[in-house]
Amino acid sequence: MKKIKKRKIILLLAGAIIVLAFLNIFFNEITRPVTLFLTQKERLVPIYYVETEEKKVAFSFDACWGAERTPAILEELKNNNIVTTFFLTGFWVEKYPEKVKEIAEAGHEIGNHTFSHPHLNTLGEEEIVQELTRVAAMIEELTGEKPRLFRPPFGEYNNTVIETAQKLGYQTIQWSIDSLDWQEHGKEALVERVTSNLHPGAIILFHNNGLYTAEALPEIIAHTKKEGYTIVPISELLYKDNYYIDSNTGAQIKKN
Repeated sequence: MKKIKKRKIILLLAGAIIVLAFLNIFFNEITRPVTLFLTQKERLVPIYYVETEEKKVAFSFDACWGAERTPAILEELKNNNIVTTFFLTGFWVEKYPEKVKEIAEAGHEIGNHTFSHPHLNTLGEEEIVQELTRVAAMIEELTGEKPRLFRPPFGEYNNTVIETAQKLGYQTIQWSIDSLDWQEHGKEALVERVTSNLHPGAIILFHNNGLYTAEALPEIIAHTKKEGYTIVPISELLYKDNYYIDSNTGAQIKKN
């Protein structure tokens, strides 16, 4: 009799374990889509490009080293009546204050590229604030304008970087076409890379002191115009309100 009772208890315990295991699997399957959705919603991304049917693109130039080739770039942009966006680092601003004024006086938009070009995703919020506010004060003192766009160095970011930038009033900007001008593969390679990847709403990355950038710009500009595109600064490309940023593609999309 005791053996029968013991067997029943074992069977009941085994049954309970099976039921609990089934419920655990069922619960996980039910909640997994919700968990994935929440994870996706929590992931912040910069704007890589603008989803639009208008044939508009934005040229942007990051200033991190040197300035000897900047006048040729500015001259080419002036000759084609093009206004673009320059993202400036603080140590570059310190070294070339007259170039900062020249860029601003030519009508180009100036964005924040941090003071020291660090790996921001390794820094805390306070350090990120210091990187952004220090260079912003320098730019405003030289140009009278406070930057509103921000590009993270190396294209590196995390939620802390984007959230901190937002608190300071910045939109975080990446790019959808990288000219790779810093790799110095030659003018033709640079021209081919940019022109073959053109698309409406593109944000194109150049550097102010790329070895072949100024030389390649005439062909890139000519091709871009021939294809019916208008070249604008980033702020003119962006939607000002009623938009969202796709967390998978980084596209800035207008809400219906």
